[in-house]
Amino acid sequence: MIDPRAMVSEQASIAPGVVVEAFARIDADVVVGAGTVIQSYSWLRGRTRIGRENRIGPYAAIGGPAQVRDPSAGHLQIGDNNRIGEYVSIHTGTAGGSTQVGNGCMLMAYAHVAHDCQLGDGVELANGVQLAGHVAVGQGAGLGGLAGVHQFSRIGRLAFVGAGAMVAQDVPPFALVCGDRARCFGINAVGLRRAGIDAVARKRLQRALRLVCQPSGEQRAIDELAELAASEGDPLLRELAQFVLLSERGVCRWVNRREARNH
Repeated sequence: MIDPRAMVSEQASIAPGVVVEAFARIDADVVVGAGTVIQSYSWLRGRTRIGRENRIGPYAAIGGPAQVRDPSAGHLQIGDNNRIGEYVSIHTGTAGGSTQVGNGCMLMAYAHVAHDCQLGDGVELANGVQLAGHVAVGQGAGLGGLAGVHQFSRIGRLAFVGAGAMVAQDVPPFALVCGDRARCFGINAVGLRRAGIDAVARKRLQRALRLVCQPSGEQRAIDELAELAASEGDPLLRELAQFVLLSERGVCRWVNRREARNH
């Protein structure tokens, strides 16, 4: 299943059933799980572990060193059943650190995942999305084409970042954000419906997001949200409150009327 024109190190660990197409390169210390397809001209290197049934597109650069002044090698761990498109680049973590990609993710053409990023299961990065170092993207979140995310920012579970958005603060779970700098326009209604979250819960989340994304003072908003979560007994509200409470960069602000008209 390995094309004779591919360059595969004898020190690489390749499971049965792996397909390596012509002119792909796999360096030493790379582990590839069963059923994975590595297409032509892609390059797998570094301390990289790739799970089962992944598909890695042509010219992908997987496991390259972190783009930092001191690129001491960390690790890269990619789970199972991921689709990684052409020209995607994913770097290892920095020294002692690790870049993680979960299961069932889709990374479309030209997306970049920098050192020490953490991607949960089911994450979708559209064409040209750029994640700076130490970004965390929660389960089921999606980012539209050409969106960019600042270092150490977090994208919450089931959130959606619109195409071309520039994210410099944390995006709360379940939120829809757009623009430069990204502002919250409400809930990710499509994503929440697909996840089976009913209309009543979606209305509560919409109200809660407006509360925590206002610039009037986060601590007061967190306190009010915590009271609301307790009174409603809603685990989604508790999740949102916990995310905001742990935010170090602050969360994206609610869009004002002028910004909304411009969109």
